[in-house]
Amino acid sequence: MPASLVQTFRAFAYNNAWANHRLLTACEGLSQAEFEAERSGFFPSLQKTLNHICIIDLFYVDALEGGMLGPKAWENRVPYPACAELKAAQAALDRRLIAHCDALTDATCNTIVEVNRIKTIQRERRDRLLMHLFQHQIHHRGQAHAMVSATSVKPPQLDEFFCIGEDYLRAPEFHALGWTEETIWPPE
Repeated sequence: MPASLVQTFRAFAYNNAWANHRLLTACEGLSQAEFEAERSGFFPSLQKTLNHICIIDLFYVDALEGGMLGPKAWENRVPYPACAELKAAQAALDRRLIAHCDALTDATCNTIVEVNRIKTIQRERRDRLLMHLFQHQIHHRGQAHAMVSATSVKPPQLDEFFCIGEDYLRAPEFHALGWTEETIWPPE
């Protein structure tokens, strides 16, 4: 039986957290100067790109939870200058997104989320907003991954998506994150 839309969003939330964990763990191997160094990209450093992911996650997760934080989310474009503090903040947001997706039902996927924009309140269906958020994360994580490849640190593999035959490869990281395969893929 194929996974439901709810299960798919749950899996994306866990995959997102895992990818962020892998990428930020790799970046912890950089010096502060390497983390801040100007690089080719829309946000021209790892520090700025990874902080952008975090603040936009905050913007959307807050809206998904019913908050009205809105543009205040990006008043400080680099709220976490050091990688370790960014990793902790991103992990906290990832846990909030996982909790949100864990609570989804088929009915709530179709509910309207109000997003506080600069001059208006945007009304968007929850499933569409989640798809947008996951795409945003993947897009900018890819940019950051390319930046890491130009440093002294080996970039982590981020393009795995919970393939059954590779569970042993992720088991140590899942253990560190407090997850099991059943956490993400509950038995039917």
